[in-house]
Amino acid sequence: MSTPDYSRILYKISGEALMGSQPFGIDPAMVERVASDVVEARQTGVSIALVVGGGNIFRGVQLAARGADRVTGDHMGMLAIIMNALSLRMAFEDQGVPTTVLSGLAVPQVCDSFTQRGMIAARDAGDVLIFAGGTGSPYFTSDTGAALRAAEFGADAIFKGTQVDGVYSADPRKDKSATRYDALTHDDLLEQRLGIMDASAVALSRDNGIDLVVFSIHKPGELARVLRGGGTFTRVSAS
Repeated sequence: MSTPDYSRILYKISGEALMGSQPFGIDPAMVERVASDVVEARQTGVSIALVVGGGNIFRGVQLAARGADRVTGDHMGMLAIIMNALSLRMAFEDQGVPTTVLSGLAVPQVCDSFTQRGMIAARDAGDVLIFAGGTGSPYFTSDTGAALRAAEFGADAIFKGTQVDGVYSADPRKDKSATRYDALTHDDLLEQRLGIMDASAVALSRDNGIDLVVFSIHKPGELARVLRGGGTFTRVSAS
């Protein structure tokens, strides 16, 4: 069995992934499967934290595009992220895994607020950490929030589970001639505008020496396989 290349990772999951086969909302079966994948991956000895998006419930940017207040819309999106984080926490706890949710948006009746001290305490106790509520500030995407939390967590890499099995030159679901890349640099992503993460998130990852590993979330057990060097993925690194 291969030894993982990373000792500590942040797993970024899109909110849409939690819909499963549903057109909207949270599919409990998909949430349970995502949690099971993380539990399996932890058996490699890698420390794992998670960030989840909120697009399965609400997208503040879409509301703002129709003329609504952007700040209010972004706060609504952060609340959607918190809902997804709480559903994941329940799934982990059902499997007997200690889990801590830390939110960038203060909702003390629901979960703890993010602090560096709280994060370190939960990380060192061996809990699965779920960072919720984005950065707590408007105008930042969940990708940028993931890159920020990865740096604070001390992650070696951000693992991004997506709808496809890596980074392509175009959307392979729309363009059958799209090329899949095995390896890229952060600068490649920025210069070619490949769009797997927003530019701020890519630059923040690059500047903090954090690799990006992109793979399909739809293959059960793929997270652990990729951690061990198997599976199908694209690795984005400094060189």
